[in-house]
Amino acid sequence: MTVTVWWAAPTDPVSRPDLVALLDEHERTRMAAFRRAEDRARYLAAHALTRLVLASHLDLDIDPAALDLDRTCDCGKPHGKPRLAGRPDDPGFSLTHSGGLVGVALGAGPVGVDVERHRPLSDLDGLARHALSAAERDAALPGAEGFLITWTRKEALLKATGTGLASPMDAITLSAPGTPAQVLDWPDAGGPWWVADVATPHDDHPGAVAGAGPVAPVITVADGDAVLSVVRGTMSR
Repeated sequence: MTVTVWWAAPTDPVSRPDLVALLDEHERTRMAAFRRAEDRARYLAAHALTRLVLASHLDLDIDPAALDLDRTCDCGKPHGKPRLAGRPDDPGFSLTHSGGLVGVALGAGPVGVDVERHRPLSDLDGLARHALSAAERDAALPGAEGFLITWTRKEALLKATGTGLASPMDAITLSAPGTPAQVLDWPDAGGPWWVADVATPHDDHPGAVAGAGPVAPVITVADGDAVLSVVRGTMSR
């Protein structure tokens, strides 16, 4: 099994109507609701890239805009982890965006991906109490960069399970930042889960990917910018 992660830059909706046309009504509404242009650019790139990657992987001559993505949460509202509607055997996928980067991961089973831009954290102690287990806090409180590496790893794991931040981060104990990513303890995980750091195009944007199973599969990194550029080139002919 292989997990592939595509990284791409945010894309201004005004300059890429071809990508906006790939989104469904729900996605266009969500994108338009963001007040900041950079948030709209990250949302567009991540969701258009997801559709293009899925359509290519399914290899069924499917129009990316025609893919039916189900986002129904356990509460019944459309803010859950996206999945392909009516296709239980199709691949697992996950998307993320932060700072100057968006990412999409694709695997044969449940998968989660996360990226965070390094930045100052005004309440590191408070965030640590929320996100770090007692064992992690006792070992040593990391600086902001180390904390964001741990946060990225944990969010990738929670995305893979489909629960997201509804599950407590402090129930998970991971290996320390600066060492290979590993789940050391997760009492309520319901089975083994792997997590791995993944290279990104920007050194100040740590990334992580996670999935079900005791050992991480082969992880490859692909050029998401090239995927997004093909749409514009195809439509301009």
